[in-house]
Amino acid sequence: MAQFTVNAQRFDPYKNFNFRVKWDGKYVAGVSKVTGLKRTTEVVKHREGGDPSTSRKSPGRTEFDAITLERGVTHDTDFEQWAAKVWQLGAGLGSEVSLKDFRKDVIIEVYNEAGQKVIAYFVYRTWVSEFQALPDLDANANAVAIQHLKLENEGWERDLSVVEPTEPSFVSNNA
Repeated sequence: MAQFTVNAQRFDPYKNFNFRVKWDGKYVAGVSKVTGLKRTTEVVKHREGGDPSTSRKSPGRTEFDAITLERGVTHDTDFEQWAAKVWQLGAGLGSEVSLKDFRKDVIIEVYNEAGQKVIAYFVYRTWVSEFQALPDLDANANAVAIQHLKLENEGWERDLSVVEPTEPSFVSNNA
């Protein structure tokens, strides 16, 4: 089990805008948004026959919500190539899915303001359940075209090998 140390100098929580996403051992270009990691465990209610006024509760099945990645539309084809492994147009009857490699493990890393990795999560056995190649196009709008990739997963856990870093300090020559 990893030991946690407390940085007595840090009082602020980490910001949500400094992150990176990695799969197949490389960082994915241009990801601008990742939805939150959420799991829900069903509640199983039961009661004893001799106690009709109250019920007991115990944990049931745990579900992990899908994660959505967003990024601006570019010539990079990583999103599209992965989505095509789940269903490929014209691949032939019975061979639409690339069963060998349509699932990937994904790593989500969070960085502090100094660019130091402070938190990482492993997301296991993800696969693309929804891919939006282009958004609605509107000649009257002034916005970036965004792609969406919805990833189903079978669970996630924090990478406990990522420990809180010693934060840098500027050295003052006037001190």
